[in-house]
Amino acid sequence: LNLAEIREKIDKIDAEIAKLFEERMNAVHEVAEYKKAKKLPVRDKAREAIVLDNCKKRVQNSAYADGLRKIMAQIIDISCRQEEEYLQSELPRKIIAKPHDEKIAVGYQGVPGAYSHLALQKYFAGANVEEHNYTLFEDVAQAVKEGEVAYGLLPIENSSTGGITEVYDLVRRYDCHIVGEKCVKIEHNLLAYPGTSLDKITEVYSHPQGFAQCRPFFKQYPKMAQIPYFNTAKGAELVSTKKTDYMAAVAGRQAADLYGLEILASNINANTNNYTRFFVIASEMQEIPGADKITLVVSLKHEPGSLYNMLGNFYHNGLNMLNIESRPIEGTPWEYFFHIDVSGNLHDANVRKAIAQIESSSTYCKVLGNNVGHNNQAKQK
Repeated sequence: LNLAEIREKIDKIDAEIAKLFEERMNAVHEVAEYKKAKKLPVRDKAREAIVLDNCKKRVQNSAYADGLRKIMAQIIDISCRQEEEYLQSELPRKIIAKPHDEKIAVGYQGVPGAYSHLALQKYFAGANVEEHNYTLFEDVAQAVKEGEVAYGLLPIENSSTGGITEVYDLVRRYDCHIVGEKCVKIEHNLLAYPGTSLDKITEVYSHPQGFAQCRPFFKQYPKMAQIPYFNTAKGAELVSTKKTDYMAAVAGRQAADLYGLEILASNINANTNNYTRFFVIASEMQEIPGADKITLVVSLKHEPGSLYNMLGNFYHNGLNMLNIESRPIEGTPWEYFFHIDVSGNLHDANVRKAIAQIESSSTYCKVLGNNVGHNNQAKQK
């Protein structure tokens, strides 16, 4: 045996492998183009399983099957990161319409007088807006995805009751992007038809979040049945329509004015500094002037230290993590999507470095948006 000749043979094989690897990565870019056009997710678990299962069929010596499977698993991870980097490099330079621009369609959940409606009016103040209201949060996300509206308003977090987990799931599931946010102060009131007295109320209608934020008040009135309804303003609309002396709603002052109701008890929420944060969502990523807050969703391998190591990328790149919410991945017990807010702009070198590091160690990583955080909105005015 001649070792030099054997190594020369290996070098030729390696060169062929490198050539084939490069061809595969070029094909991956074509896949990324297709997924971008069809708005498909980067990872396709069913396809990945087929590729890995085919490994045992593609070797004549079965002893090499496990090794080939491990190599292909790494190639799949590299391919997915290439797709993510390609898709994230295509940041459209599109900005939300300013006052006097052409009319833009915006959707929200609920009816006029809802806090979502108030958030829409505040965020798009001065713009030429065509308002669309929907029954469910999912209806808003679907309308954005299908192009029925350009933007949607969805509540994402309340300062008293925390994150609204359903909305996190919807933004990811419908592949929406976060292009803005607005904080609205929540001041709940007990509303009834004019002439109704507080001691006659036996039925109260509101969104479950509204009831949760007013628990101490309702402890004083145990005979009031708390009946969950679509949202606060919808409850006010119902009470206005029924015109009874035993029904009430928990809603804002704007709903009382709109539906001609009387305020029987004002500011009944337990926390007087009660705010709800709303996401403004769109179907495409947008570049927002002065963007200083990034939202991304990440899933990790189910192994010790994976979350700790991922979060370390923010620390080592000087980024401040503002919020983190975990959501279970359907069909895979004990695995989670982590929705993360972090300070920074996508054009910053340290931000891009941190995201690249997270992509290399995660099973899924997607930037949902880069917008102006509510804490800095007042500074820009």
